[in-house]
Amino acid sequence: MRLHRNLVFATIDALNEIFNNNKYADKVIEQTLKRDKRWGSRDRSFIAETVYDIVRWKRLYAEIAEVKEPFDRENLFRLFTVWATLRGIALPDWPQFAGTPTRRIKGKFDSLSKIRKYRESIPDWMDELGAKELGEKVWEKEIAALNEQAPVILRANTLKTTKDNLRSVLKNEEIISEPIKGYKNALKLEERGNVFRTQAFKDGFFEVQDASSQLVAEFLEVEPGMRVVDTCAGAGGKTLHLAALMENKGQIIATDIYGNKLKELKRRAKRAGAHNIDPRAIDTTKVIKKLYGTADRVLIDSPCSGLGVLSRNPDAKWKLQPEFIDNLIKTQAEIIETYSRIVKPGGKMVYATCSVLPSENEKQVENFLKNTEEGKNFRLLRDQKILSSETGFDGFYMALLEKKA
Repeated sequence: MRLHRNLVFATIDALNEIFNNNKYADKVIEQTLKRDKRWGSRDRSFIAETVYDIVRWKRLYAEIAEVKEPFDRENLFRLFTVWATLRGIALPDWPQFAGTPTRRIKGKFDSLSKIRKYRESIPDWMDELGAKELGEKVWEKEIAALNEQAPVILRANTLKTTKDNLRSVLKNEEIISEPIKGYKNALKLEERGNVFRTQAFKDGFFEVQDASSQLVAEFLEVEPGMRVVDTCAGAGGKTLHLAALMENKGQIIATDIYGNKLKELKRRAKRAGAHNIDPRAIDTTKVIKKLYGTADRVLIDSPCSGLGVLSRNPDAKWKLQPEFIDNLIKTQAEIIETYSRIVKPGGKMVYATCSVLPSENEKQVENFLKNTEEGKNFRLLRDQKILSSETGFDGFYMALLEKKA
């Protein structure tokens, strides 16, 4: 592979924004790729994948390069040098790469790879927490799986097409996909590509949604004609799936504290042809109180640490802090107790997170059922924990609870 100056410099600029200005990697990459219209798909892939790689392995590379944050431009080039050397990429004769100690880089990589927190490039506290909550054996496998690049998974929008038809339409646009056993409407792309430019996307034939995430709406056991409340709807990935499962019949009230996310949901719903969604911003407590005891089904896709989706959000490793998780666990407990009141007697609720930590998952459900007034009205029907190391998809948890009639 030959390195091109403009692509390498764009990569360094992006890393500076992420590491030194605390910007989100996906947003920085999106902006960076708009810089030069002449860049082709290979150029864009190089920037996106290199940035994500260096973000993912920041701790390991910084240790090998002997640099500490905040990284100046010279330090960022040293991280890039480690990345290139470990991939066997020949470094050009640029001043930024002068005197690269290739042998020492490889030697340090070999020795640091024997220590998990360096090998998997994670903060000490995260390594300790994962091992404590999941046990050494499971955590060892799980964090290794979460450092793999996430596959691109699509969910066929059954309001407009079928999985088989979508596969055929995409093939005509030179995008090859495979069905995934056990996932009704999922297709896995053979190669990464910008699917948002396809006519199939513009026509609302699919959404990009991880396979594990696609199980959540199905877990809620919705039926056409029901009244469903999606309490933490965000931009609506699961809301749109619920609309498809309900065949556009009935009503989905999509609530969120962030009004801008609901605007995005409206845009996506229009493209998907989902007409039974009623977005409502939670600007006062009245919005939720008005819904108490009215819903056949309630989805609580709870705010969480996101430790199950590190493969697609590697910068979360560096943005998360232990005290944030402690506060989050308190927030989750409040959310489940408040939003469970929306379920009418005989109705059902799903509590879900994209975390693998029991403290955010089964222990939250257990605490709700045993230690809260509202929880005494519910019983756990079933739950499911999805580990990335077992499926190759995101780590998730979901629990189906029923309110006593």
